[in-house]
Amino acid sequence: MNQALSKLPLTADLLAPAPHTAAAADGYGLPPLALQQIVDAPRAPSMSLSPQRDLLAVVQTPALPGIAEVAQPELKLAGLRINPRIYAQSRFSFGTDLSLLEVATQKPRRVRGLPRKLRLADMSWSPDQRYLAFSHVAFKGDKGAVELWLLDIAAGKAARLSAQPLSAVLTRGFSWLPDSSGLLVHWRPAGSGKAPVSDGIPRGPVMQDSEAAAGVRQLRTYQDLLKNEHDARLFEHYITVQLVRLDLYGKAQPIGAPAAYARTAIAPDGQHILSQCVTRPYSYLVPASNFGERIDVLDLAGRVLHTVADLPLEEGLPPGNDAVSAGVRNVGWRADAEATLVWVEAQDGGDPARAVADGVRDVVYCHAAPFAAPAQVLARLQMRYAGVAWGRGDVALINERWHKTRDFRQWRIQPDHADVAAQQVYAGSYEDRYNSPGSPVLRADARGFARLLIGENNSILLDGAGATPEGDRPFLDRLYLDTLHKQRLFQSAAPYFENVAAVLNQDGTLILTSRETPTERPNYYLRDLRKPEGQQLLALTHYPHPTPQLRDVQKEQIRYQRADGVELTATLMLPPYYDVQRDGPLPLLMWAYPQEFKSTGAASQTTGSPYRFNAVSYWGPAAFLAMGYAVLDNPSFPIVGSGDAEPNDSYLPQLVADAEAAVEEVVRRGVAERHRIAIGGHSYGAFMTANLLAHTRLFRAGIARSGAYNRTLTPFGFQSEERPYWKAPEVYQAMSPFNYADRIKDALLLIHGAEDANSGTFPVQSERMFQAIKGLGGTARLVMLPNEAHAYRARESILHMLYETHLWLEKYVKHAQP
Repeated sequence: MNQALSKLPLTADLLAPAPHTAAAADGYGLPPLALQQIVDAPRAPSMSLSPQRDLLAVVQTPALPGIAEVAQPELKLAGLRINPRIYAQSRFSFGTDLSLLEVATQKPRRVRGLPRKLRLADMSWSPDQRYLAFSHVAFKGDKGAVELWLLDIAAGKAARLSAQPLSAVLTRGFSWLPDSSGLLVHWRPAGSGKAPVSDGIPRGPVMQDSEAAAGVRQLRTYQDLLKNEHDARLFEHYITVQLVRLDLYGKAQPIGAPAAYARTAIAPDGQHILSQCVTRPYSYLVPASNFGERIDVLDLAGRVLHTVADLPLEEGLPPGNDAVSAGVRNVGWRADAEATLVWVEAQDGGDPARAVADGVRDVVYCHAAPFAAPAQVLARLQMRYAGVAWGRGDVALINERWHKTRDFRQWRIQPDHADVAAQQVYAGSYEDRYNSPGSPVLRADARGFARLLIGENNSILLDGAGATPEGDRPFLDRLYLDTLHKQRLFQSAAPYFENVAAVLNQDGTLILTSRETPTERPNYYLRDLRKPEGQQLLALTHYPHPTPQLRDVQKEQIRYQRADGVELTATLMLPPYYDVQRDGPLPLLMWAYPQEFKSTGAASQTTGSPYRFNAVSYWGPAAFLAMGYAVLDNPSFPIVGSGDAEPNDSYLPQLVADAEAAVEEVVRRGVAERHRIAIGGHSYGAFMTANLLAHTRLFRAGIARSGAYNRTLTPFGFQSEERPYWKAPEVYQAMSPFNYADRIKDALLLIHGAEDANSGTFPVQSERMFQAIKGLGGTARLVMLPNEAHAYRARESILHMLYETHLWLEKYVKHAQP
């Protein structure tokens, strides 16, 4: 009897189908069938837990959109990408079905009345759980609208709530009132007319000024900025909305006149609205997020009750990653009070280099309605404010951090008792994953506001990744704030990776978890910690393996050392049924992304888990397991700058040492040989790839996607580099692989989205890098994907990306000679 194909010794010819047909010169290419199947593998639905934690809204995740969807008309204004057909930010993936799932019984419930071709964009439960609001993007010919729909949970029926379309350019367009009686909605203003049309005749030159009094500012590079007054008027047209109070029957009460609302948020009392409106003057240098804002508190008729701040246009911050705006920032409502504003103000003008006499960098203020009395100081922080978790009048957690040192501190404060000193709950480095305490568990209260889940004896719950030298082991802890004593309630145990998705009851003994193994994709389970260990679990979902043909992929979390002793981690993945003794070394694809650290200890910590699902995605390198390659995924590439040293001062020698250690390890294990290894990465990983090809001969080929290669084009910093070019020109020059294009002797494939708007990775980066290599006689290929941004979205683009990568690896790596 013939031996089963799946048990034959592994060879590349057995794993990979016949070569694919080459693409037309001006068309999209198709990779081999094995790669196409990975792109088209079924995707798990997304889920949203109800406020009472007994229902899940299940949204079907569709296949990748086609290029016709991605190529819809798009306006690029003030750093935004706007679909003019629907008055919303461009997006290309929508839910295609909506259903409900009962948590206790695992019984599904169908929903009636959905749009015939559902394109669900956003959704939100009412605080009382009687309704689920969602937006549906409807198209009719060349027209379109974002419609607001309402699902009646008891009836299981959905219906459109209003015929007037939403405006969702700066927000999602709707939010619930705290009493669940209706929604606060951003409508397209009725009678606003058509968008302004330019006659193409300039009214004069575009002029900008700079004054010495402004001082040194970080001016990051941005795409899609306003270019002239016509752009400014077009921008105003699309961001102007009518604020409306809409009841559950579709009856509307307009709130004031149309305005350019960037954000609106109703207070817990349901009577006060915090509004933030974009104001002129605009800028040709920065996106809308840096434009001026007027921040007011309105009543339900739209009258201004209180002006919080009138913030100016901000064209850049002071130098440094700890720089912030000089004035009022992070304005919001206190979740556990009726109508109390909270905001932060820097005491150093937002400049981390400026000394402060009392050591206080940030002050957190609160101000209760009717805002007649002076604002009160809630906290004085020696570092930058990093968020707050509200509980009740005597319990809130406030965080502060400082990037320069990676320090992090958490304090318990008593908002209703300003005279009580803050209690330190945690202090450490946010790089130190092994000692991370986790994050406080929050739950929406009866009015829909997220608050700490506080148990007996002033205890809270902490949910964390549980990093250990053996890998991540997620946990759930109970922390007693009065004593800082901890009690472990749950921790993931081998051979599973189990993560806490939600806490379902008050004391944390009933939890919803996501559980997986290397061969079982993540599924949801109910875990009842009150029961004996073997009886705690109840399966809630049963998603099958998305790529069963690769179920037996082999994965190992490996550790090895850099030459200077820094411990490194990587995930080694091998094709199904591969045996190193029998099959020998394979061509190998290494895929990485450098990270910066301030301590060797943090850089040496293990990342990931050996028990995670062996997901084979089209986006990362694992897809090429199907083509007979070994894969080294996410090897540690730490760049360490201890003490006063900056990581990038020694970027190149550390980068090379990281790569050398990874190559040595896979060769030592016998799974790869030196002359058949490729290196690749996306964004900063692409930058890494070009640098390694310019400064080493460790790799036969490189795959660089959507990267930056000339750091003088990002002169005010990049990644965590906070020094401008003029303060560290030698660092910028040394780190730019463009400057060493003449040294690139191995084959480099450059892929880039032609409409990349990510700061610093403009398409010109790849275009100029390719021109340099080509002009110098090197081996390179440039692929520009039409209509694609920093991450690629269309099915045709993804398939072509794999097509190009496959051909490149086949040509320059798989069949390479020593």
